[in-house]
Amino acid sequence: MALLALITLTYLCYTYAAFVPPRMHYSRIDASPVPSIGIPDDVQQSWSMYSPYFAAGTYEAPPDGCLVDQVFVPDYNQIQRHGARFPTSGAATRIKAALSKLQSVTDFTDSLLEFVEDYTYDLGQDNLVPFGASQSYEAGRVAFERYSWILKGQEPFVRASSGSRVVDSASNWTAGFAAASAHRYNPVVSVILSEAGNDTLDDNMCPAAGDSDPETNAWLATFAPPMTARLNAGAVGANLTDTDTYNLLTLCPFDTVAKERPGDFCAVYEALDAGSAFMYSGDLDKYYGTGYGQPLGPVQGVGYINELLARLTGTAVQDQTQTNSTLDSDPATFPLNRTFYADFSHDNQMAAIFAAMGLLRQSAPLNATNPDPSRTWRNEKMLPFSGRMVVERLSCDGQTHVRVLVNDALMPLEFCGSGDGLCTLDAFVGSQSYARNNGNGDWEQCFE
Repeated sequence: MALLALITLTYLCYTYAAFVPPRMHYSRIDASPVPSIGIPDDVQQSWSMYSPYFAAGTYEAPPDGCLVDQVFVPDYNQIQRHGARFPTSGAATRIKAALSKLQSVTDFTDSLLEFVEDYTYDLGQDNLVPFGASQSYEAGRVAFERYSWILKGQEPFVRASSGSRVVDSASNWTAGFAAASAHRYNPVVSVILSEAGNDTLDDNMCPAAGDSDPETNAWLATFAPPMTARLNAGAVGANLTDTDTYNLLTLCPFDTVAKERPGDFCAVYEALDAGSAFMYSGDLDKYYGTGYGQPLGPVQGVGYINELLARLTGTAVQDQTQTNSTLDSDPATFPLNRTFYADFSHDNQMAAIFAAMGLLRQSAPLNATNPDPSRTWRNEKMLPFSGRMVVERLSCDGQTHVRVLVNDALMPLEFCGSGDGLCTLDAFVGSQSYARNNGNGDWEQCFE
């Protein structure tokens, strides 16, 4: 049975950003574990940015001689993507247009498509699905169980970008955290950053940035024609385009996470052997959207990196890009004396943050028509629904160190250390010169 849907969080109206009062009103989802959606792991993981969360590695405890730092500065910093959602409004429009073509056919010659006659599209738009709410709740529970001992009586400090699915994910995370602590801790979403203003948790502030359309379209033209030909042969008169084919393929993940059972289009997805092609489309989308392949992609993550450096060093934020200086200079809305921080964001913004930091850098740019099987930029391992990055501050033999985990996979941090995943705090800060220099001039180009 599907978990109860999360009732939309109600909070005070805001314009630029809001400081949310402690009493919040939202429906906590059922505390049972995240349900199975009945799809093999390898298929789920091929859905790229629509993949349900999975651990990309096994969490490793700090090395011998290292403990999570006991001084009164941040020990744990997390940024997490919202949980599984319905299609965005734009995606929903494209999906329905493709479906309309397919359902205009009166005689299907391929039995694979016969179900389409009785198929009803009934998905919502933009918001979390119940499965996505449960993902966030479970993430909060796991965070408490792994890191509760560093809290020292303090509540986690939680922020979210203002999109409803992001705020709701943050609220479900706090509910899971509170339940796991038997309500010894009851964190709330303390700051909501408006996506209409300065927001380090959303990619909304670089109007001159390009997009990934040239690369994803080139890949679509490479992999989709045989799939489109088969669909059109089985649905004579539908006249589907390659873009229609892609949009129909997305119904496999969207229907599945919404209904917590294999979606009807998953049989089509598997019959067309779409997994590896769909996966690579997602890699290209984020790499050339806000990642390394976009000239003005990494600069959109600079503001968050500078906030992270401020937390790690216990010093004021130094940034001239996305940060809200009013909020970041106020201890009530940007404290520097907490041990546990959790931020909630979107996948596009997190891709920019990864690139700004230097994570998962490619030895060569992704090729739009020829996937490299050894590529390190793999979106399903980076930014599935509820994907997360954790930065731990450690004390190792009397020296302060940092390590970074993405979905539990330890990042080598070759840019500031020996590649074993451990850097001194000073070396890590030094490695972030791109952020500390406000993007080396890239930020100004956002407005040219």
